[in-house]
Amino acid sequence: MSEPFDLDRFFALPRLSSLRLAPDGSRLVVSVATPAKDGKRFAATIWEVDPAGGGARRLTRSTKGESVGTFLPDGSLLFTSGRPDPDLKPDEQKEDAPGALWLLPAGGGEARVIAAPAGGVGAYSVARAAGTIALMSGVIPGADRDADAAKEKARKDAGVGALLFESFPIRYWDHYLGPRADHVLVGAPPAGSDGKAGELRDLTPDADTRTLTEVMPAISPDGKTVVVPWVDQSLGLHHETANLVAIDVASGKRRPLTSGENLYGDHPAISPDGRTVAAVELGIGRPDFLPPARLHLIDLATGAIREVAAELDRWPHDLTWSADGSALFFLADDDGGTRPFRLDVGSGAVVRLGDDGSYADICPSPDGASIFALRSLPSRPAHVVRISATGPSAATEIPSPATKEADLPRRARVERIETTAADGSRVPSWLFLPASASASSPAPLVVFVHGGPIGSWVGWHWRWNAHLLAERGYAVLMPDPALSTGYGQRYLERGWGRWGSTIYEDVIAAVDAALTRPDLDAKRTALMGGSFGGYMANWVAGHTDRFRCIVTHASLWQLSGFYGTTDHGPWWEQEFGNPFEDDRIYRENDPAASLANIRTPMLVIHGELDHRVPVSEGLQLWTALQRNGVPSRFLYFPDENHWILKPQNGRVWYETVLAFLDEHVLGVPFVRPALL
Repeated sequence: MSEPFDLDRFFALPRLSSLRLAPDGSRLVVSVATPAKDGKRFAATIWEVDPAGGGARRLTRSTKGESVGTFLPDGSLLFTSGRPDPDLKPDEQKEDAPGALWLLPAGGGEARVIAAPAGGVGAYSVARAAGTIALMSGVIPGADRDADAAKEKARKDAGVGALLFESFPIRYWDHYLGPRADHVLVGAPPAGSDGKAGELRDLTPDADTRTLTEVMPAISPDGKTVVVPWVDQSLGLHHETANLVAIDVASGKRRPLTSGENLYGDHPAISPDGRTVAAVELGIGRPDFLPPARLHLIDLATGAIREVAAELDRWPHDLTWSADGSALFFLADDDGGTRPFRLDVGSGAVVRLGDDGSYADICPSPDGASIFALRSLPSRPAHVVRISATGPSAATEIPSPATKEADLPRRARVERIETTAADGSRVPSWLFLPASASASSPAPLVVFVHGGPIGSWVGWHWRWNAHLLAERGYAVLMPDPALSTGYGQRYLERGWGRWGSTIYEDVIAAVDAALTRPDLDAKRTALMGGSFGGYMANWVAGHTDRFRCIVTHASLWQLSGFYGTTDHGPWWEQEFGNPFEDDRIYRENDPAASLANIRTPMLVIHGELDHRVPVSEGLQLWTALQRNGVPSRFLYFPDENHWILKPQNGRVWYETVLAFLDEHVLGVPFVRPALL
């Protein structure tokens, strides 16, 4: 019998991300995160992986950790890190300095800093032929480099953290937008064996705090043009657009590539010949209309748009060109997984690649024969694989720092099941079963509702890990109700604006169908969810008492108040409308309206730094439950945001959740975690 899948083993597993392939296809690199020695954070290191299967070796080692970026044309590797710069004197080092851009030579040697803008380094890309670097960095609007540094120093010396805002929004996910705004900086590639990148020039001096938030710049192979989505709020906050613009690197002149009420939110990708931009356009929704995701090929010179892959009926993302430009690869959720697809640019034909895993970071080989990627399964974390670049194929694993399948602790049995909704739609789910589950010993069931709400349960999950519950004897059901991705546009439209009706009914239908199985115990059930899943947990609590307990994390509780406190309330007008003119849909879907019906014990979890679903939602829910005598507990994280990112906090999260489930589902006395 293999070792148990407990919290110690779970947190020790390596977490792979950011796979990259060298331009000549000779080597792969991947980021590998594990808990730091003090256990207070995850630290990532960079490993090199042999595409031919010869093994892996560690390339970097620092207490700060590193984030994989991309390769220069000569095979040198770029990465970001907050590690000390060896070229600076001790008194020049800043403990709180933002991460810099580092270069690790292709032939080996010491890494060195090539760019260290005062505002840090965000997303960046490299011109595949010229090597020019385009990166995102925070810049104080209207300030040159010297003035920028002087203002930052003056604020720090004075101990002032106040921000004055004159436009909306003012924050995003877990941080406030200011005083710096994200700008596109461009520099020539490093010159010589120890040179820095060319002086960074600001291509977007007029960008405000919202214009380029969370943007990935695309740069043409010759380094002459940068393409980015440009946010415009001139039509109103509820009609915020993001159209693509092309910026001439030499002059800084900007011209529109697209126009109209569009949201080009995905990272654009420029073809190897520099003539075509691939991008995903969403459009702006209304309460009666959810726009589909459209894949566009845009002529960089003329702006002419060609829509492709429309017949696929999936939402594409993560666009990557083949080396010769004849094909465009992308990912899309598809029936419980995230699959790679190949678009033949000439014919427009689309082929699904790989197998039934969930893929990320697709890297086409230079010869056009293969794709390297990270692949995960509901039963296994991400690992490096190779698949055919031309048609369906099984994945071949490439030895890497990932834990081998044979060395993983025992985990749950995983099944794919489905039921039929009232309107005839299929409602699929993943079901995780403990080894002990049988007709003679049925397992208690815990239902996980996913976030989003536009999303689905695909691959392996670190936050909502069903295997940890299965180790304790629980079965876990993970349904994909209406508004889940991977089942077509109509399936998304079924749940648009119908959170408390269609989506709720789909979840309950999935639960009812699962509980007809003899190996599940219909009398011992619980439900959990985070973000939108937390919303649904709150809605369920007010509309049925069938579950013995409910866990709600980062959850929406009072929709009228949520509109004004979330980081961008007007976004929700696309689905629910303008609450100042007609709040009907908000009221129809408001969990707080059913407070009087709640009898089920609830565990409320929230992070102070969450700006997407502010902690006020959790506090209002907690106060309401206590005021109305509902058995409840509140797990509060002062140093976490919408996600629980620190290892020890994650451990406390699982310990508390498991103790709460054991108390109410199994009848075991609550065991307070040792650190609480």
